[in-house]
Order: sequence, then structure tokens, then C-alpha cells
Amino acid sequence: MGKAVIFDLDGTLVDSAPEIQDAVNRVWQARGYSPFDLPTVISFVGKGLPNLIRLAMAARGVDEADFQSMHDEVLAVYNSADGSLTKPYQGVAETLMSLQSQGIRLGVCTNKPEDAARHVLRLLGWDQMFEVVIGGDSLAWRKPDPRPLEAVWDALGRGTALYVGDSEIDAETAAGLRMKFALFTEGYRKKPVDELPHDYVFSDYGAFAKIVDDALQGA
Repeated sequence: MGKAVIFDLDGTLVDSAPEIQDAVNRVWQARGYSPFDLPTVISFVGKGLPNLIRLAMAARGVDEADFQSMHDEVLAVYNSADGSLTKPYQGVAETLMSLQSQGIRLGVCTNKPEDAARHVLRLLGWDQMFEVVIGGDSLAWRKPDPRPLEAVWDALGRGTALYVGDSEIDAETAAGLRMKFALFTEGYRKKPVDELPHDYVFSDYGAFAKIVDDALQGA
């Protein structure tokens, strides 16, 4: 059996909230609405772009009839961004290269739209590292439904796997599939660490190699 590590994207591999904030605020301000500060945008992140747009609309009293146009405008702005506001967490690039050099297969399971996720990976030069990318619009379900994670796992050969994420959504997703879960504490979670089910917890990718060795031992 092979070994695989599957990652969430936003708040796990990259700090993308400033880029998301910029895209939302550009659209909102163009329509005459006041912008959002970063903590507010982070509070909207986690359940996918449609949910984020609806929360932002509700916060500014925007008519529901405008949902699709605002959703599409934000996505277009985000997908045309140069990535300068999205930053990898320290040590991520080195971690990915190390995992790949060990023959560990890599995948992404995110609620970010798939094209947007692939756009970020291309900008960072990581697109060739990940064999599988499942986004929030790739299937009929999105996290915390475990089926997107299962789809990534299946595509990677269904060997011994570890899922890595930063949020309540990720913890619930992994639990639904009974997959080992490593919680990265520096992302966008809303609850204390001890309230999220996890097998491992870390705040620094320098400590991640030991987690991988333990989680995938014997595979």
C-alpha cells in the first residue's frame, strides 16, 4: 500500500485571507457597499465561496437576487489576481518537496472553487506536486461531507493516508472518513484546539515530518 498526505489549502498551506478580502472588497465597493476588515473576512471563510458570499451579503443587507452576479464577480477578480497577497506558511514549500522526494503522494481537498485552488497552486509553483485537487465545486458535495476527501483518497490509491487542515470543517471531514487528522493551529479555526477532534496538532511545519512518520508508519 502506498502513502498519501492530503491537505486543505486556505489556512493550512497558505494564508490567503488577504487575497480573498481584496476580491470581496473590490466587488462590494464597486457596488457602493462598505468594505470588510480582515478578521471579518476570516470569519466568513471555511464552507466555500457560496457560503462566504452569502455571509458577506447578509452583513451588508444585499438583496439575495444579487447572489450569482456577486459570486461570479468575486471569483473573476480572485482568479485574475497575481497572488501577491497569498503567502505560504513558513516551511510549507520545503515540507512538500520533502514529502514528494520520499515518494509520498500528495493531494488537495479544499472548499475553495477548484479553478481558484489550481490558480493558487500554479502561482506558487506547486501545481506539479499535487496529483489530485478537489475543490468545493468539483463534486455535488463539499466538506464537511467526507466524500470530497474520499474522492482524493481514492484517486491517490487509497493507501495509508493523513489529512491536514486548520478548521472545524476539516476536523469533521476527517472524522467522517475515520482518517488520521493533523490540525494546523495557525489558520482560520473558530474554536479552541481542544474542541476539535484530531490525532496530531502542530503550529510549525518544522515539526510536521515527525507527524508524517508516525501517521504513515508501516505503510
